[in-house]
Formats: sequence, structure tokens, C-alpha cells
Amino acid sequence: MNLESNNTPVNKSQKEVFEFLTTLENFEQLLPENTEKFEIDGDSMLFSLKGMPEIRLILKEAQEFDKVILGAASSKLPFTLTATINAISETSCETTLSFTGDFNPMMAMMVKKPLQKFIDTLSENISKL
Repeated sequence: MNLESNNTPVNKSQKEVFEFLTTLENFEQLLPENTEKFEIDGDSMLFSLKGMPEIRLILKEAQEFDKVILGAASSKLPFTLTATINAISETSCETTLSFTGDFNPMMAMMVKKPLQKFIDTLSENISKL
């Protein structure tokens, strides 16, 4: 399953957004209001949204300054969340979030709408940086 946010303009440099996204503590600012739990443990973050199971993400890859890839810490539900950061000028950039997950068709049908909403919320909150 592949989901993607719209391209989101950000009034920060590509480097600033990259550094923000590679510091996992900062994701607390991007999560939806219905976040019930947020914890950092070394190179991973754990969070849960109201009515959803806990999700642990680890920083899998960071390509200076244009891509940040987070992935599921568990192999039960393998997925990645990729932030692509494109410079527009020295003081602004554009981000796109993409989610790729390997789910069975039934699971994909159940999680598609909430995941798209989650990705859109993250993207909207990045634009407010």
C-alpha cells in the first residue's frame, strides 16, 4: 500500500527541515492532537493515537538534506514513512510525505483512511514550522 501527502511548502530552509525531522523528539510537535502517548528511546520513538495501537518508529535512513526515512521497529507490520525535502530557495522548501506498507488486502482496507489522515496531519503541521 502506498499513500502520499500533497507537496507542502515550508518557510524554512531545506537544511532546517531536515535537521528538524532527523531529531525524533521534534515529531511530538507534528503529531495530531489526539496523541495519547509519545516517548523517545534512543534512536526510536513510540507513540499512540486515541483508539489506535502503539507504533514504534526508528530512523532508518537520512540523506543529507533531502530525505528522511522512518520505519517500523517491528517486522509484524513492515512499513516506511519517507519525507522528501526539496529546496525552493535558501529560506524555503517543499516537503512530501509518503507511506509504503506491506499489508494484506483486508488490513490495507481498514487502515488506509486513518493513515491518509495521519499523513495529511503530519504534512499540515510541517507547513506550520
